[in-house]
Amino acid sequence: MIYVDIDVAKDKHDCFITNSDGEILFKPFTIQNNRHGFEDLFQKIHSLSSDLSNIKVELEATGHYSYNLLGYLLDKGLATFVINPLHTNLFRKSLSLRNAKTDTVDAQIIAMMLMSDVDL
Repeated sequence: MIYVDIDVAKDKHDCFITNSDGEILFKPFTIQNNRHGFEDLFQKIHSLSSDLSNIKVELEATGHYSYNLLGYLLDKGLATFVINPLHTNLFRKSLSLRNAKTDTVDAQIIAMMLMSDVDL
């Protein structure tokens, strides 16, 4: 299974792609919150697997900023899930006592949550 994890923001989205073995397939990268950015993300995903049933995408819900990306990914046929940022925050705190809060770290935390079968 391939996991695409996205921390959503107003103008940009931080992304992280890994597989179920924990192997990093794409180091954290940023896309713009526009069609060009969405297409760049989809090209990266499609370069890893043409079998879209082998891919799960998770977005951290951030108000209306994720709507366009969510629609784009669903239109492409990707299994896409929206998670509550409170769950991400609590999961991150359960892993460490340090306050390591960055958008890149959040994208990786989202991946860890899905791989650990946390109830989203």
